[in-house]
Amino acid sequence: MKPSNHTAYALRTAWSVVALAVFAFVTIGAGEGRGEDWPQWMGPNRDNQWKPASIPTKFPEGGLQAKWAAPIGGGYAGPAVVGNRVYVTDLITQADAKVDNFGRKSFDGTERVLCIDDSNGKLLWKHEYPVRYAISYPAGPRCTPIVDGPRVYTLGAEGDLFCFERETGKILWSKQLKEVYKTNSALWGYAAHPLIDGENLITLAGGNGSQTVCLNKTTGEEVWRFGTASEQGYSPPTIIEAAGVRQLILVNPDAVNSVDPSNGKLYWTVPYQADNGSIIMSPVRSGNYLYVGGYSNKSLMLELDAKSPGANPLWRNAAKKGMSPVNVQPMVIGDVMYGCDQSGEMMAVKLPSGDRLWETSKPVSKRPQGSGTAFVVRSNELFFLFNESGELVIAKMNPQGYEELARTKIIEPTNNAFGREVVWCAPAFANGSIYVRNDEKLIRVPLSQ
Repeated sequence: MKPSNHTAYALRTAWSVVALAVFAFVTIGAGEGRGEDWPQWMGPNRDNQWKPASIPTKFPEGGLQAKWAAPIGGGYAGPAVVGNRVYVTDLITQADAKVDNFGRKSFDGTERVLCIDDSNGKLLWKHEYPVRYAISYPAGPRCTPIVDGPRVYTLGAEGDLFCFERETGKILWSKQLKEVYKTNSALWGYAAHPLIDGENLITLAGGNGSQTVCLNKTTGEEVWRFGTASEQGYSPPTIIEAAGVRQLILVNPDAVNSVDPSNGKLYWTVPYQADNGSIIMSPVRSGNYLYVGGYSNKSLMLELDAKSPGANPLWRNAAKKGMSPVNVQPMVIGDVMYGCDQSGEMMAVKLPSGDRLWETSKPVSKRPQGSGTAFVVRSNELFFLFNESGELVIAKMNPQGYEELARTKIIEPTNNAFGREVVWCAPAFANGSIYVRNDEKLIRVPLSQ
């Protein structure tokens, strides 16, 4: 039976499961930011900026060698690194979890939270719990752990939220989001990285009136809840400051909302329609402009009100403008946005016009591949790109173009998507090294020359 156009259209969105490598644009105070720590998704300030003592500009002729390798199960979740410890989550199951379909794969397994000694890759502690998966692309958890002071927080693919004592692995509190908020997981699972804001943890939950919830990070008690949406979406919460106030930007498949992060009260809302619930990126900001890009050119450029909280659309859903990020969210430098479009091409886009300055598939492959993925981390004037083939690329990117300086293979792709082998896991950069995992091992690879 030939699929309908709508079904075929939906089938091209699988990549969103990872969604996870996307970047928030603003500084958010989670974790112990020692510069060389990587305490959460996209680093200390959730901006994919790495500031090592020395920055490599090339690789040895024989390639890079791992300092250690720790055995691990399946998953898309990146590692978090603080001090001498590495935290990561995975899935252990007897079922075939490497299925790149667009239906809900149902099976039983065990999700695990692992704490690893950074000096040798040995396991220090673990917590494991049974889970029943009923999601698409079911290889394992999606969200990077968050290390915040003496605690570490994890969110599993089916909504298991934990707060641990990070030294010992003792559970301080936990919530099963689907049960508490009477909802189901989104098609690609819980993939929006929670956000620590002062004394609170903010996360997508789902359900009636609780699309987003704010919990006391120490006790797990609910502080406030906000919103109802047709689907949960996958866009991580983002905090900006505009019109003299802090605004929590929450993007779901129906709207872009701004709320007061202290109480969840609405400041403003702008309608937005995401195809098949696939809104993945956190919004990015350049000056007074805020951009959100969804699958298949469902894009929205907003101008923020400078005097009182508010926003007005400048343009939306414009062909050949902006970009539609899927697995990796873009990065804004000045008034230029860099990132991977759903086409698999790396792009530079001028803001707020949305004009594309250049595009190339070179970071990922010789020719564009749908949902081609390269995670982007900036270090001063250089960019480190970890692509879906397990290669690490050093490059320069500016409004004039893309220049590759070096490339080497560091890990094998062990999963599959769209008929090709991929590794869709965001890396961490800390202690002069890159930390990256596939579905078999987590490795630390020193980068200093």
